[in-house]
Amino acid sequence: MRFFSVLLTGFYLFSITGWETDFESAKKKADTEHKFILLNFSGSDWCGPCIRLHDEIFGSPSFKDFADKKLVLVNADFPRLNKNQLSKDQQKKNEKLADKYNPEGSFPLTLLLDAQGKVIKTWDGYPNTSPEQFTAQIKELVNARN
Repeated sequence: MRFFSVLLTGFYLFSITGWETDFESAKKKADTEHKFILLNFSGSDWCGPCIRLHDEIFGSPSFKDFADKKLVLVNADFPRLNKNQLSKDQQKKNEKLADKYNPEGSFPLTLLLDAQGKVIKTWDGYPNTSPEQFTAQIKELVNARN
Protein backbone atom coordinates (compact mmCIF):
# COMPACT_ATOMS: atom_id res chain seq x y z
CA MET A 1 0.00 0.00 0.00
CA ARG A 2 2.81 2.39 0.83
CA PHE A 3 4.45 1.79 -2.58
CA PHE A 4 1.12 2.51 -4.30
CA SER A 5 0.78 5.76 -2.35
CA VAL A 6 4.30 6.85 -3.29
CA LEU A 7 3.63 5.92 -6.91
CA LEU A 8 0.45 8.01 -6.97
CA THR A 9 2.22 10.96 -5.35
CA GLY A 10 5.02 10.71 -7.90
CA PHE A 11 2.50 10.50 -10.74
CA TYR A 12 0.64 13.53 -9.39
CA LEU A 13 3.82 15.58 -9.17
CA PHE A 14 4.80 14.54 -12.68
CA SER A 15 1.36 15.34 -14.05
CA ILE A 16 1.38 18.95 -12.87
CA THR A 17 4.79 19.85 -14.29
CA GLY A 18 3.52 21.02 -17.69
CA TRP A 19 3.44 24.68 -16.65
CA GLU A 20 5.90 27.18 -18.13
CA THR A 21 7.31 30.02 -16.04
CA ASP A 22 8.88 32.09 -18.83
CA PHE A 23 6.23 34.06 -20.69
CA GLU A 24 8.41 35.03 -23.64
CA SER A 25 9.36 31.40 -24.20
CA ALA A 26 5.69 30.43 -23.90
CA LYS A 27 4.71 32.99 -26.56
CA LYS A 28 7.28 31.57 -28.96
CA LYS A 29 6.08 28.04 -28.28
CA ALA A 30 2.44 29.06 -28.76
CA ASP A 31 3.28 30.76 -32.05
CA THR A 32 5.35 27.84 -33.36
CA GLU A 33 2.84 25.17 -32.29
CA HIS A 34 -0.26 27.25 -33.19
CA LYS A 35 -1.58 27.16 -29.63
CA PHE A 36 -3.13 29.62 -27.22
CA ILE A 37 -1.69 30.63 -23.85
CA LEU A 38 -3.45 30.08 -20.55
CA LEU A 39 -1.83 32.39 -17.99
CA ASN A 40 -2.63 31.78 -14.34
CA PHE A 41 -1.69 34.06 -11.45
CA SER A 42 -1.52 32.07 -8.24
CA GLY A 43 -0.37 32.12 -4.66
CA SER A 44 0.60 28.47 -4.43
CA ASP A 45 1.23 28.40 -0.69
CA TRP A 46 -1.35 30.81 0.70
CA CYS A 47 -4.32 31.20 -1.70
CA GLY A 48 -6.95 28.54 -1.06
CA PRO A 49 -8.90 29.16 -4.28
CA CYS A 50 -5.63 29.04 -6.26
CA ILE A 51 -4.72 25.66 -4.80
CA ARG A 52 -8.24 24.39 -5.42
CA LEU A 53 -8.15 25.64 -9.04
CA HIS A 54 -4.89 23.80 -9.75
CA ASP A 55 -6.06 20.62 -8.01
CA GLU A 56 -9.66 20.39 -9.20
CA ILE A 57 -9.72 22.04 -12.62
CA PHE A 58 -6.19 22.20 -14.01
CA GLY A 59 -5.48 18.73 -12.63
CA SER A 60 -8.58 17.17 -14.18
CA PRO A 61 -8.24 14.72 -17.07
CA SER A 62 -10.61 16.73 -19.30
CA PHE A 63 -8.57 19.92 -18.88
CA LYS A 64 -5.20 18.19 -19.26
CA ASP A 65 -6.26 16.38 -22.44
CA PHE A 66 -7.40 19.62 -24.05
CA ALA A 67 -4.47 21.68 -22.75
CA ASP A 68 -1.91 19.23 -24.12
CA LYS A 69 -3.30 19.75 -27.62
CA LYS A 70 -4.25 23.42 -27.70
CA LEU A 71 -2.64 25.41 -24.87
CA VAL A 72 0.69 26.55 -23.53
CA LEU A 73 0.23 26.81 -19.77
CA VAL A 74 2.00 29.62 -17.89
CA ASN A 75 1.99 30.01 -14.12
CA ALA A 76 2.94 33.31 -12.51
CA ASP A 77 3.25 32.27 -8.90
CA PHE A 78 3.53 34.60 -5.90
CA PRO A 79 4.32 32.38 -2.90
CA ARG A 80 4.67 33.97 0.54
CA LEU A 81 6.55 31.40 2.60
CA ASN A 82 10.33 31.79 2.66
CA LYS A 83 10.88 28.13 1.83
CA ASN A 84 8.87 28.54 -1.40
CA GLN A 85 10.42 31.78 -2.63
CA LEU A 86 11.26 31.98 -6.30
CA SER A 87 14.54 33.23 -7.70
CA LYS A 88 14.89 37.01 -7.97
CA ASP A 89 14.86 36.66 -11.75
CA GLN A 90 11.59 34.70 -11.69
CA GLN A 91 10.05 37.17 -9.24
CA LYS A 92 10.87 40.02 -11.64
CA LYS A 93 9.35 38.12 -14.57
CA ASN A 94 6.17 37.44 -12.59
CA GLU A 95 5.94 41.04 -11.40
CA LYS A 96 6.30 42.25 -15.01
CA LEU A 97 3.46 39.94 -16.05
CA ALA A 98 1.34 41.16 -13.13
CA ASP A 99 1.96 44.80 -14.09
CA LYS A 100 0.61 44.09 -17.56
CA TYR A 101 -2.10 41.47 -16.98
CA ASN A 102 -3.02 41.65 -13.28
CA PRO A 103 -2.57 45.23 -12.01
CA GLU A 104 -5.33 44.75 -9.41
CA GLY A 105 -3.49 41.81 -7.82
CA SER A 106 -6.34 39.30 -8.09
CA PHE A 107 -5.75 35.70 -7.02
CA PRO A 108 -6.44 33.44 -8.71
CA LEU A 109 -6.64 35.19 -12.05
CA THR A 110 -6.63 33.17 -15.26
CA LEU A 111 -6.38 34.60 -18.75
CA LEU A 112 -6.70 33.03 -22.18
CA LEU A 113 -4.32 34.77 -24.56
CA ASP A 114 -3.44 34.41 -28.22
CA ALA A 115 0.17 33.64 -29.18
CA GLN A 116 0.98 37.36 -29.28
CA GLY A 117 -0.27 37.90 -25.72
CA LYS A 118 -3.61 39.55 -26.55
CA VAL A 119 -6.30 38.84 -23.93
CA ILE A 120 -9.22 36.79 -25.22
CA LYS A 121 -10.95 35.97 -21.90
CA THR A 122 -10.36 36.55 -18.20
CA TRP A 123 -11.55 34.48 -15.22
CA ASP A 124 -11.24 36.42 -11.95
CA GLY A 125 -11.28 34.09 -8.94
CA TYR A 126 -12.18 30.43 -8.83
CA PRO A 127 -14.52 29.60 -11.71
CA ASN A 128 -17.56 28.02 -10.11
CA THR A 129 -17.96 25.41 -12.82
CA SER A 130 -16.97 21.82 -13.28
CA PRO A 131 -13.63 21.02 -14.91
CA GLU A 132 -15.56 19.90 -17.99
CA GLN A 133 -17.53 23.16 -18.18
CA PHE A 134 -14.39 25.26 -17.73
CA THR A 135 -12.61 23.28 -20.43
CA ALA A 136 -15.63 23.62 -22.73
CA GLN A 137 -15.53 27.42 -22.31
CA ILE A 138 -11.89 27.52 -23.36
CA LYS A 139 -12.47 25.07 -26.21
CA GLU A 140 -15.30 27.22 -27.57
CA LEU A 141 -13.13 30.35 -27.50
CA VAL A 142 -10.17 28.57 -29.13
CA ASN A 143 -12.32 26.95 -31.83
CA ALA A 144 -13.91 30.32 -32.66
CA ARG A 145 -10.45 31.71 -33.46
CA ASN A 146 -9.08 28.81 -35.50
